[in-house]
Amino acid sequence: MLTRMSSLFLRTLREDPADAEVPSHRLLVRAGYVRRVAPGVYSWLPLGLKVLRAIEQVVREEMDAIGAQEIHFPALLPREPYEATGRWTEYGDNLFRLKDRRGNDYLLGPTHEELFTAVVKGEYSSYKDYPVMLYQIQNKYRDEARPRAGILRGREFLMKDSYSFDLTDDGLAESYAKHRAAYVKIFDRLSMDYVIVAATSGAMGGSASEEFLAVAPTGEDTYVRSPGGYAANVEAVTTPAPPAREIEGLPAAQAHHTPNTPTIETLVTFLNGAGLGRTFTAADTLKNVLVKTRRPGTTEWTLLGVGVPGDREVDMKRLEAALEPAEVALLEEADFVRAPFLVKGYIGPASLAANGVRYLVDPRIVDGTAWVTGADKPDHHVVDLVCGRDFTPDGTIEAAEVRAGDPAPDGSGPLEAARGIEIGHVFQLGRKYADAAALDALGPDGKPVRITMGSYGIGVSRLVAAIAEQNHDDSGLVWPRSVSPFDIHLVVAGKTEEIATGAETLAGELDAAGLRVLLDDRKASPGVKFADAELIGVPTIVVVGRGLANGLVEVKDRRSGERSEIALEAAVAHLRAAVHGG
Repeated sequence: MLTRMSSLFLRTLREDPADAEVPSHRLLVRAGYVRRVAPGVYSWLPLGLKVLRAIEQVVREEMDAIGAQEIHFPALLPREPYEATGRWTEYGDNLFRLKDRRGNDYLLGPTHEELFTAVVKGEYSSYKDYPVMLYQIQNKYRDEARPRAGILRGREFLMKDSYSFDLTDDGLAESYAKHRAAYVKIFDRLSMDYVIVAATSGAMGGSASEEFLAVAPTGEDTYVRSPGGYAANVEAVTTPAPPAREIEGLPAAQAHHTPNTPTIETLVTFLNGAGLGRTFTAADTLKNVLVKTRRPGTTEWTLLGVGVPGDREVDMKRLEAALEPAEVALLEEADFVRAPFLVKGYIGPASLAANGVRYLVDPRIVDGTAWVTGADKPDHHVVDLVCGRDFTPDGTIEAAEVRAGDPAPDGSGPLEAARGIEIGHVFQLGRKYADAAALDALGPDGKPVRITMGSYGIGVSRLVAAIAEQNHDDSGLVWPRSVSPFDIHLVVAGKTEEIATGAETLAGELDAAGLRVLLDDRKASPGVKFADAELIGVPTIVVVGRGLANGLVEVKDRRSGERSEIALEAAVAHLRAAVHGG
């Protein structure tokens, strides 16, 4: 296929877009792949659509290879199926809701579990029909509060979602394994640098859950891994709880006047100068953070106390994941006014218990551990407050930050942290949606068998940005061959008729050899053409210029920057080998 830049619908930009935060956003806009329509909403221009379709094709081929069958649902969906599963309210403000002219409720689909379940129920009824795997590649919609980073986090995005339906848990495990293996092949074919990590299921529900993360310093997801092979999204990390300690013989709790110590730092400094006979660190203190929560579909907020060791911060993403689908917010000044028993900077477990506030603590806060914490009185703290003797939490919660050097939950060594972009997610949903839809098959004994499901997603449009994040330099994009919009970017670098004719001839021969060629035949300077070639990012750049007089063309590898001069008569064979790897 031969495409001429003189007629290609393309306008490259020399300046970065004002709202660009990450390289992929900056370069995809500058190189003319996408254009912003509204916050979180983008148009795909010809170059961008070529990359998107290439990724889509890789995904489709690997899904077909495991026996999944492609279907297509509408994006405009009725309320009732989502009401039955509770997700009409669980999704909260992230759901695009609308009414038709008759007042009926609809939504723009964020995911399609309910629809897949319904269609299988409508078509299949016998155990002989199972197992089945279905998928679609379709736009999804989520009303992101803060769409950012271009197409990395948008309100409209293209996603591959597939679903497995099995008669048994063993069957589900097999379907899950097939999808997981297919995802490995997909991301390998896309030349991605990625990790597979344990994850939480969130509003999707279910048990086993893993994320595929593209390694990128600009990623929104923090994950940790250990030398022994443990890997997890920070929201999924579990804290090993130490054994309970003996309570008998521990010193009694004592309240101390600790003026002007509303922070952990000021408290530790005061204690170490108070002559208490021992040295204190932040890890000896118990930090109590108050938040408010509310269930989806409700307006009333409920107070919640969260206790963590004072040397750690509360990680709001971990807290939100632990409490999902409830909404979580920090307290505002008006909340403290309404709850005068909360003494800012000096909150302790006693006032929470006395006022019926639920109190959840970090798993490290076990019976027999002694802490310095607030005494529920201005300028006062309690020393040697013992868990299990002086206060009893209502339970534990994974809310404290996970830090590099923390022990891996499976004992495989210290954790190290990195950042990534979620590009795929696989869930063993179990029977949540089958229960809501009463999805059964008649077994061989004539009795109903409840179907068990898996859900498997890939962010197809997000992959364009994730690949760009991993494949760029200071000059522009550097596409892997598997997704590049073209195989060859051929630059006409000269004004003579001989150069123009030579470039046209070579482009035609490359096209006849089955290569996809972008011919820059514009009436622009060589400098402009070279800059655009670097920016657009096709893997191989061929320059037809002054060397043509000697029967030579220049071939540049976009990734390595290596240049070589090739005889014109050998160029087609050389380039075909470069593109096809041999």
